[in-house]
Amino acid sequence: MSARRPSFPAVLLIAVLLLLAGLDLLAGNGFSWPAEAVFWKLRLPRMLTAAVAGASLALAGAQMQGIFRNPLADPHIMGVSGGAGLGAAIAALSVTGTTAWAGLSMAAAAFVGALAVGLLIVAVSARVQSTGTLLLAGVLLGFVLSAISSILQYSAGEESLKLFYSWMAGSFSGVRFSGLLLMALALLLGLAMALADAKGLNLMLFGDDYATFSGARVRSLRLRVMASCALLTGTVTACCGPIGFVGIAAPHLVRRLLGTSVHQRVLPWSLAMGACLSLVADILSQLGPIPLPVGSTLALIGIPLIVILLWRTRL
Repeated sequence: MSARRPSFPAVLLIAVLLLLAGLDLLAGNGFSWPAEAVFWKLRLPRMLTAAVAGASLALAGAQMQGIFRNPLADPHIMGVSGGAGLGAAIAALSVTGTTAWAGLSMAAAAFVGALAVGLLIVAVSARVQSTGTLLLAGVLLGFVLSAISSILQYSAGEESLKLFYSWMAGSFSGVRFSGLLLMALALLLGLAMALADAKGLNLMLFGDDYATFSGARVRSLRLRVMASCALLTGTVTACCGPIGFVGIAAPHLVRRLLGTSVHQRVLPWSLAMGACLSLVADILSQLGPIPLPVGSTLALIGIPLIVILLWRTRL
């Protein structure tokens, strides 16, 4: 019986994901069947963007929680999203030219910013043993990056500020096919990297010393994980804006649902859970006459969910 236990929750998760995907296609000032042009040009790309973005952030969060052995670690909290956001903001406020070139520049700048912050966190983690201190360092770094972004706003023009504020609110709408393809390719590459390091992440659950004695190269493992997280977070942030809380909540829910912390199972199923959370947020943001920022909707969903999870686990 115990060997079959994860199968039903996994099937249930897939069923919920398909149901939410269908509801998201109908969401728009309530629920309605869209016209053909609206379906293909607006709602289907929006639904796919929400699913891919949520899956990417959940995968990044699951890896960071494993590598740092901290249930609160995720790209948003640890400052990686802030690095991606700052890079994308610099590109958005300074790059001129065609829309395609601006989008490509934002994606590249977001990846560089996320990777730079990720490498900085790895460097700090090599010297700091306390995961609580490392978490605090990530939070403080996020505040610093946010302050720098605020300073940049004062030197930006009116059109650049409008673009920046629209991007900062976070949205799954308006992402072009090229952006969706970029996120999908990043997700596939990030998933391949994550699954290749799943065994090492399992060893890291017992501490750095145990992982080292078991044959894992902890430093190179952290570098690969942070590169994967930077790739996933950078592309999503560039295309959709800063999206938080999915990376924290989705891995927690998967562990409770499947009853295991083995990364060979947690990593792939975190994708489905992250997609579900993003789809729920997108559905709720589209129900009113005026679409709400999906970043704010996710915060309203994610914060109570995280508080409940921490309360139940007595963290």
